[in-house]
Amino acid sequence: MHIVVCIKQVPDSAQIRVHPVANTIMRQGVPAIVNPYDLFALEEALRLKDQFGGRVTVLCMGPPQAEEALRKCVSFGATDAILVTDRAFAGADTLATSYALAAAIRKIGQEQAVDLVFTGKQTIDGDTAQVGPGIAKRLGMSLLTYVSRIVKVDLDGRRIQVERRAEGGVQLLDTTLPSLITMLEGTNEMRFATMDDMLRAGRCPVKRWNKDDAGIEDVSKIGLKGSPTVVSKVFGPTPRSEKADMMVVADTSPNDVCLNLLQKIFTAQPTLEQETVERLSA
Repeated sequence: MHIVVCIKQVPDSAQIRVHPVANTIMRQGVPAIVNPYDLFALEEALRLKDQFGGRVTVLCMGPPQAEEALRKCVSFGATDAILVTDRAFAGADTLATSYALAAAIRKIGQEQAVDLVFTGKQTIDGDTAQVGPGIAKRLGMSLLTYVSRIVKVDLDGRRIQVERRAEGGVQLLDTTLPSLITMLEGTNEMRFATMDDMLRAGRCPVKRWNKDDAGIEDVSKIGLKGSPTVVSKVFGPTPRSEKADMMVVADTSPNDVCLNLLQKIFTAQPTLEQETVERLSA
């Protein structure tokens, strides 16, 4: 089995700042981490590797310093690491990013066919959840989004069965391989890196591919040229000035607490009570 896990190095969201004049995210001096959602995808891929054997290749498109994120993934147990880096990719939106990653995965498949591609459900810096589906569309793979559990993999029959979180419940889906899976958060727990894997990560030869190595056929579809998305403004949330309203509930019954709380809410929001009654009676 050959699994490709797409990861991204992102700025730590707890320390992100927005430039007051340019309205852009200031990445200088902000620690970079592996996108947390991608770690759920990596762990699930490693579990399949433990069960069926084979290879797990981690793939990242980013600047040269993103090599650190790839080595982190190798320390957890990934087999190979490939960094797609080139100035031509600068300014890529989700459309251009999915084109570049799909080309790289196609190139990886020339050496050994790819059975599964994993991504996180989204990244914490963009939150679009568009790159995974974009890759699947370009590669003609079955797309399984918001997967909470892999139920069964049949390599001989080339099928996979998963549980997908949906509104109102859980869907049980069965489809063919190769497939692309976007893993939901909280579905597993990332393993600890072993000493052997940490030492291997330190000496692992991370492959660096430029646009030619990645098999990019049309340079007009990558980087800023291939990115039709226009971001007009980036801004941080406005801090709230009001403080939380504290309630003392020492000897009060739960019903009284709820009634008092509802009364306070309806007093602060005069139209909310009528809207709530209309919705409940509809």
